Amino acid sequence: FKPDNFVFGNSGAGNNWAKGHYTEGAEIVEQAIDVVRKEAEGSDHVQGFQIAHSLGGGTGSGLGTLLLLKIRDAYPDRLTKTYSIYPSPKVSDTVVEPYNAILATHQLPEN
Repeated sequence: FKPDNFVFGNSGAGNNWAKGHYTEGAEIVEQAIDVVRKEAEGSDHVQGFQIAHSLGGGTGSGLGTLLLLKIRDAYPDRLTKTYSIYPSPKVSDTVVEPYNAILATHQLPEN
């Protein structure tokens, strides 16, 4: 991995889809899109994008769907593939994981 491609925020989304999608994630999504754009411009032919994310937490579900939305806006003619990890009801850490997964799942077919 190239160290220049890492994007850091000041705080996490705190297991909250809305924080990852609208507040904390919205603050750093443009930095992330700039990294994606830089890598896409440096390649010969971009066929598509792959995103692996967890839907239980706030960052993977909220920021993950926001990033997917921004990629689809910037590259509407490219393929996108998501590998979405759903939370398990048997091993759940927090009570909000199912809600995060539902909110993120609502966004995925649209993008």
